[in-house]
Amino acid sequence: MHWLVTAIALAFTAWLLPGIHVTSLPVLALAALSIGLVNAVVRPVLVFITLPITLLTLGLFYFVVNGAAFGLAAALVPGFTIDGFGWSMFGAVVVGFVSWIVGALLRS
Repeated sequence: MHWLVTAIALAFTAWLLPGIHVTSLPVLALAALSIGLVNAVVRPVLVFITLPITLLTLGLFYFVVNGAAFGLAAALVPGFTIDGFGWSMFGAVVVGFVSWIVGALLRS
């Protein structure tokens, strides 16, 4: 279910933001899986390593960590491209927000 919610959020994000591109439905499914795996394995390590700078910036550096994880997921999947790191950070925020909304709607 989480994979489906992430795929819906990513499809909406690719439709909304001109700097994020997904070429097909199979790429969308693989990208959603990749985002889930990167968020489960790599992002916790990045959060731990960058904890001091995240505390110094009062949590704002967490946006950079999320953008890096989102960009890494895009680098792993051919056909899922991001035009720059700014788009990666913005895309991570939009995917997170839309996933939260879709997940809340599906739970109710």
